[in-house]
Amino acid sequence: MTVSAIRGEIVSMRADPFLTPPEEAIQHLPDGLILIEDGKIAQVTPWSPEAAKGLPVTHYPTGIISAGFIDGHVHYPQTQMIGAFGLHLLDWLNEYTFIAEQAFADKTHAQKVAKIFLRELLRAGTTTAAVYCSVHPQSVDAFFEESSAFNTRMIAGKVLMDRNAPEALQDTAESGYAESKALIERWHGKGRQHYCVTPRFAPSCSPEQLSAAGRLWSENPGTYMQTHLCETTDEIEWVLSLFPERKSYLDVYAHYGLTGPRAIFGHGVHMTEEDFSQCHSSGSALCHCPTSNLFLGSGLFRAFDARKKERPVRTALGTDLGAGTSFSQLQTLNEAYKVAQLNGTKLTAAHGLWLATRGGAEALYLDDRIGSIEAGKDADLVVLDTESTPLLKFRDSYAKNLMEKLFVLMTLGDDRAVRATYVAGVPVYDRDRSESFTYPGAQ
Repeated sequence: MTVSAIRGEIVSMRADPFLTPPEEAIQHLPDGLILIEDGKIAQVTPWSPEAAKGLPVTHYPTGIISAGFIDGHVHYPQTQMIGAFGLHLLDWLNEYTFIAEQAFADKTHAQKVAKIFLRELLRAGTTTAAVYCSVHPQSVDAFFEESSAFNTRMIAGKVLMDRNAPEALQDTAESGYAESKALIERWHGKGRQHYCVTPRFAPSCSPEQLSAAGRLWSENPGTYMQTHLCETTDEIEWVLSLFPERKSYLDVYAHYGLTGPRAIFGHGVHMTEEDFSQCHSSGSALCHCPTSNLFLGSGLFRAFDARKKERPVRTALGTDLGAGTSFSQLQTLNEAYKVAQLNGTKLTAAHGLWLATRGGAEALYLDDRIGSIEAGKDADLVVLDTESTPLLKFRDSYAKNLMEKLFVLMTLGDDRAVRATYVAGVPVYDRDRSESFTYPGAQ
């Protein structure tokens, strides 16, 4: 049995601040101890020498320990084009994205990018993500190989795309089904890896391919489905022109059996009340991608509408690289706060921490394993340093309470504020270590 202990200030979400008073939703230990056994949290308790049971303790005196961050929507092949200049969604896809993704036909290139991508996630404190690979099966293999080496819990899949894209990025309904089926058999449930059926979005998929995707998903219980939904008004108009018999963008996916538990829809910016209600009733999740939506000028996601008490929709937080501009969920929450302000709502630090941890876990139907610091959960943790920059240290000294302290981290923090990232109890990233990243087996 492998046993370890870490000490520091501990915060974890015990309730949903969209549905309960935000101040009551956070569980807080000003000086706590987490005992870890074989990759899982064994006990969470106030610090005392007796509680440590004689174990060596890793102490983070200026650290806030949280559940690891969860990214509900991100494209790893777009890492190389993050920050590409200034177009709206559909032009941006043609000008940058589809060109960059063609390089993933070369597995060596895919392996290179996967290594950088996983390390940047961990540097940002993200321990689980729902990831789009490219149309090439080897891009999926490269990603899951690297994720397996770090033992991260990841959700990923091969993009399905048989029209309205460069020929080099198109599969067919038949080949997409067969290649995805083989990848499911190879990777789903292997260690901490989960497969996700991934039609890119309705305009890039023929009715035959959407039908095949729905069949594949239903034939493989426990797998995920991810795609894009209602990101821009131009996109919605295009979808309705391609599927005139369907009453809405979401109805396209519902018609082909692509809504339900473990369905993750990226963006959801321009949703109607009927759309929200359908997501709620089907158990489908939305993913809020504020840095991307602002960067491309797509619009403002209405998080508080999505989480209405009468019919709350499972909602995660996503970076959406490369339209998104940061791997950091702290920076993503910085932008989510501004989007909420423009919508006339107030996103507190409790709302933000919920979206980045337990809310994301609920959206992914993984809240029995990750998303909060509780006995029995996986020990996927992030240690945030409140003194990581001179400005943060100075500003933190004036914080009057926990909510203000967390809000300052959420607005001023970035990857520099991540002191360490634990995956199944192992510190695979440590900012202050000579070798910042290490595979679990190398320790």
